[in-house]
Amino acid sequence: MIELIIRLFVKNSGDTEDPSVRRAYGTVSGIVGVVLNVLLFAVKYFAGAISGSIAVISDAFNNLSDAGSSVITLLGFKLSGAKPDREHPYGHGRMEYISGFVVSLLILLMGLELGKASIEKIIHPETVEHGTVSLIILSVAIAVKLYMFIYNRRIAKKIKSQAVMATAIDSISDAAATAAVLVSSLIMKYRGIALDGWCGVLVALLILRGGIAAAKETIDPLLGHGPSPELVESIKNIVMAHEEIIGIHDLIVHDYGPGRRMVSLHGEVAGNGDLMQLHDAIDGIERELCEKLGCEAVIHMDPIAVDDERAMEITRTVKELAKSVDARLTVHDLRLVTGPTHTNIIFDVVMPRDAEMGEKELRETLSRMISKAYPNSCAVITVDRSYV
Repeated sequence: MIELIIRLFVKNSGDTEDPSVRRAYGTVSGIVGVVLNVLLFAVKYFAGAISGSIAVISDAFNNLSDAGSSVITLLGFKLSGAKPDREHPYGHGRMEYISGFVVSLLILLMGLELGKASIEKIIHPETVEHGTVSLIILSVAIAVKLYMFIYNRRIAKKIKSQAVMATAIDSISDAAATAAVLVSSLIMKYRGIALDGWCGVLVALLILRGGIAAAKETIDPLLGHGPSPELVESIKNIVMAHEEIIGIHDLIVHDYGPGRRMVSLHGEVAGNGDLMQLHDAIDGIERELCEKLGCEAVIHMDPIAVDDERAMEITRTVKELAKSVDARLTVHDLRLVTGPTHTNIIFDVVMPRDAEMGEKELRETLSRMISKAYPNSCAVITVDRSYV
């Protein structure tokens, strides 16, 4: 069914990098979610009312909250498509992340409320009678929620949406919760063992677990998580494929929402090259990054003294010394300033975020090693931190 709706209402469905296509996918997911969850609420509430089961009624209201979550997701996709304005020059793409976070908060709130009601049911148990109709309703509800999980996860992966993935996680949690209610209902019907309240607690815990997972998925991009290794590798491969580029460093990726990435980096070029030709090549690389990765790219041109044999030899040595300290260390922007008594070896070293050695210790260690390799020298080191 969902595939048919997508074919009818999502134009150019294969171009998921297009923000309008992403919004169309999100809209379809949200509308289908609202309709199915409202229907599930109605039939489950009916089943809970005729059986007197707090677990079934709790599960019904969980579906009603899911319908509200779908509305919020729809609103998030709508707002994220707003054009940039004076106050928000980078657009409103992060509204999608915010909507996903709100959904996760609603999931957590519902889990707490259901847990409270279920504990009261354990303390003050009541007779529960499950008929065939309510058991059939619960079975169908599980199938519907599994279907919702499958199509939401498929859409989330296709458009790389944390908000839709949060909905998918919620759907599989709901399926597990309803399955627990069904099992407890069968045990009560055929064994006479009252597990309704305990089952309600289990449902609440499953909902809380899904809410926490969904919150983490949406909080990370809001806080500013690093780019994926796949994206970093793609950027490096595109840039380094051009013969004008000797190396790259200081790569930074800013994420302002799906389809709104900004990439900046330093590209090392031969210092004796033709400035106009190099500038033209840099412009071409920026356009290629934009076309292939759907991002805005800015490349700073860093000239390297490739015709200075001494500087190049010292650069190679310093890089080897840095690798001997930590294989992840990289060196760039090395230059020499020669005076009457000594030579200043000036360079930047990029330090990984999880390095055990502190910046001061790293400077001192490299300075000693360089002074030993080049006695009449002084190392002037700037420590950078990697953002990828």
